[in-house]
Amino acid sequence: RMEPLVRRMERARQVRISGPDTELTFSIAGMPAVACAGRVNIPDGEVYTAPVRASVNGHVRFNTAARRYGHTFANPRLEFSGGRIVRASCDGDAAAFNRLLDADEGARFCGEFALGVNNALTRAIGNALYDEKIGGSFHLAAGNAYPDANNGNRSQLHLDMVCLQTAACGGGDILFDGELIRRDGLFVPEELRGLNP
Repeated sequence: RMEPLVRRMERARQVRISGPDTELTFSIAGMPAVACAGRVNIPDGEVYTAPVRASVNGHVRFNTAARRYGHTFANPRLEFSGGRIVRASCDGDAAAFNRLLDADEGARFCGEFALGVNNALTRAIGNALYDEKIGGSFHLAAGNAYPDANNGNRSQLHLDMVCLQTAACGGGDILFDGELIRRDGLFVPEELRGLNP
């Protein structure tokens, strides 16, 4: 079911994400895409890749909470320039959030970009391994890249931050090379509509 999305992501060069307080661009040119279908996580349902390390520019506001080391970072907002997170804030302990992103040089770069496609999951519960699979979501990870979608970024951190783009959560668009791929959490191209609810 996810293979058409894998193929489309692997053909894509440029990604643009827009939505509430979000205008972000980056390249995934030459990066592999990987479908997750229950071999590692249950529940599962995402296709991930990684941005070209220095290509991420703009800003993004996530509408779920990221958690680490006893801290909850609600609605994190990141600003990127040349791939690097140059400003980070959240609802909650922004100082602790920034300390986390200062763990090492790679922590302020992205190691993952993914689209969630599990339509049986409909609302965030505050557990990233669950929330990142929600149909209509996307997520970015600050820090380490996975070996099978390796953009060269290395860090002790891999912090997933999830944004739900369904109409009920504020909506948004994802474009690959200028083509509208998903609007308000629903895939637009004919070959990807099988991933919609």
